[in-house]
Parts: sequence; C-alpha cells; structure tokens
Amino acid sequence: MWALADCNSFFCSVEKAFHAGLEGKPVCVLSSNDGNIVALTPEAKALGLKRGDPVFKVRDIIERHNVRLFSSNMRLYAAMSKRVVAIMRRFVAHVEQYSIDECFCNLDGYEETRDITQYMREMAATVKLWTDIPISIGIAPSKTLAKAGSKFAKKYKGYASVCTIDTEEKRRKALQLTGLADIWGIGRSTLARLHYHGITTPLQFADMSEAWVKRNFSLPVQQTWRELNGIACIKTDEAAERQSICTSRSFGEMTSRIEDLQSAVASYAAACANKLRAQQSVAGAVTVFVTTNRFRDDLTQYSNNATETFLVHTSDTMEITRAAWKALRRIFLPGIMYKKAGVILSEITPNDAISLNLFDEITNRPERMKLMDTIDTLNQRYGTKTVTLAATGGKEERWHCKSCRRSDDFLTDIDRLLVVKA
Repeated sequence: MWALADCNSFFCSVEKAFHAGLEGKPVCVLSSNDGNIVALTPEAKALGLKRGDPVFKVRDIIERHNVRLFSSNMRLYAAMSKRVVAIMRRFVAHVEQYSIDECFCNLDGYEETRDITQYMREMAATVKLWTDIPISIGIAPSKTLAKAGSKFAKKYKGYASVCTIDTEEKRRKALQLTGLADIWGIGRSTLARLHYHGITTPLQFADMSEAWVKRNFSLPVQQTWRELNGIACIKTDEAAERQSICTSRSFGEMTSRIEDLQSAVASYAAACANKLRAQQSVAGAVTVFVTTNRFRDDLTQYSNNATETFLVHTSDTMEITRAAWKALRRIFLPGIMYKKAGVILSEITPNDAISLNLFDEITNRPERMKLMDTIDTLNQRYGTKTVTLAATGGKEERWHCKSCRRSDDFLTDIDRLLVVKA
C-alpha cells in the first residue's frame, strides 16, 4: 500500500505558522513581484479569489475582506518542507518526496502489525503538533489512487485527515466521484482524447479493456490506467525526474542595460545548475529567453530566445553561465525595455553517463566538479548563495523581484529567529 501525504495550502500554512491570529482567516501568497495569487486558503477561495488572479483586479475583494497577503519566500517554505519530511520519516522508513508539499510513503508490511489508517492519522497529528502544518493523506494500492484519496481527505473532514481506498467498492466509488481532469497523469491533451472517445469519468476509463488502452494511448497513459485499477507501476523518482529545468522571473524594474540582463541570467543559470546537481544530472544545452512587458502598449514589444549546446554534458555553474551569456548576447537588442528573462537547461541525462569529446577545451573537469561539490556543501551548511559567482551581482540589483510582504527566513537565518518574551 502507498500513502500520499499532501500539505494543505502549504505556502499559506507556513505563513500562518509564524503569524499569530490567522487561523480561519483568508490568506494569500503572491508570485514574484507580488503580481498574482499563487496560493490561497479555503477562506480566501470562498470569497471568490482564485489561483492566478492578478492582485490589481481583485484589490477590492482583498481590502473589503481584509485578506492577508504575503510575498513568496521559497527558502522558508523549503526549510519547513524539510522538517515535515523528517517527521514523516520517523513513522515510515521509505518516504519519497515528490514535490515541496507532497510525499509518497511506502506502507508495505506496516499493515501486518498496525492499523495503517490510524497510524497515518497519528503521523498527521504529529506533523500538525510539531510544525502547525495540516496534512491530508490518501492510502491505496497505487500512487495514483492514493493521490485521489488525499483529495477526499482534504475535502471532507469526516475522514479525519486520512482516506483509505482498500476495497474494490471504495475504488470504484472514488473513481466515480473524482473528476477526470483531477487524475494524476491526465493532462489536457489526454483529457481531450478521452472525451473524444466518450469517456468522462475515471471509472469509465478504468473499465476500458487493456487492449483498447494500448491501441489508443502511449505508455504513460497506459500506466495511469493500470494505477486506476490498483496496479502499482509508477516509480516516483522517474516521474519526478526533470526533462528540463527552468528558472525565470519578472524584473522588479524594467531595464535596457545588458549588464542587468547578464546579472539576472547568471543568477538564473546558477539556480538551474544547483537543481541539476541536486538530481545527479547533467545538461546538454542551455536556452536563454528575454521578453518585454506585454501590457505596455506604449513600449516596443520584443521577445526572443537562443540556445547553446555543450560538447560535453555538464552541471558546472561556470560553464553553464558562460554559455548562457553567449546566448544572451545573440538576442539582446539595445534600446529595448526588458521585463523578464529566463534560463532553461535541456537534454538532461544522469551524470553517470557522460560521453567525452575529443575537442573539449575544458581539461580539468574532475577538479571543477569537486569545486562545485564544495560550493554546494558550503551553501547547504551556511545558507543559499553564501558562495556564488560575482557575476550574479548583489541584492541591490534593479532586476530583483519586489517582495514588500515577504516574511523573514525564520528557519534558516539565525538573526531572524523568533523571540518569545515572557
């Protein structure tokens, strides 16, 4: 059996954990530059607010109902996520973190000595007690069904945080009551094809013959069909492995200077390289894109991208940054007011399958990778960006996102620890 533990309104729950008096109140977390709503509590949803709403369009609702707004603080959220996962690993030996707010727990063998539903309720209660983060848990024979179960646990309080799908009757009822678009692994194109064939519910899809599914859909959709029928076949590490890595931001202020763009691109390239090394991978190409503010009709509109390939797949921050700058210079036009830039790493493969090239100009790759490992170790120990390239600039750079409502880094900065006074 698998359990999917999903933190409820995670970003908002973290903010509520550090700001007293917000329980039961509408809370929203905003995107970069505080432009759009990216997370919100059920109380905020009840007011008609939705994820993706531009703040300026819903300002009247926010002010009328005193909605509390916070700027995104991914460092704080990641630190809290790490704590939540550590607590889960006290209860379950095999925990796979799928995203910042979701974990799969392998419960094989636990049902022989425990009531796993009650055991997962104990885990949820402990997470809430120690971190103040509420979680909803779905238990089922497959990960896709467990994900569906977690949605029921979140929606209906009667489940007391845990919904278990352990019988054929429960499986069929869950699939009948779940929307087809809400099933993990069914995207927009697959949804459209299923509707074309007259399939409107997960249960209808699960009841189709395996031969029909193989005839009409690719392997990933076939795996989803098996999972809906209670046959576990999706490996989370493979599902979570990234085929591309992207870091992009809208600038706090528009800029026409290539120096600002180079600083931003260097910062984004470093972030991508960090993620690449974290998943033990290397990339074969880097793409840089720039764009102007599409809402400013009074300004010249421009967007473009360029790609540089590597002779040898790499995760070296310096090499990736140098290639990203080369791509940037190819698409930069003077006199344009740029609003956003981004870096994308593609052609990603495991770092144990690197093919060398006779014409490679870098002769000290092993030493450079040791340097990257050392920098990663220092940044993990002393905080992100403790050691970074000078090319990324400082905190005063104009392109940095606006975050007027950002909480302090309560869990990673010793100078920001909360102080309790008697």
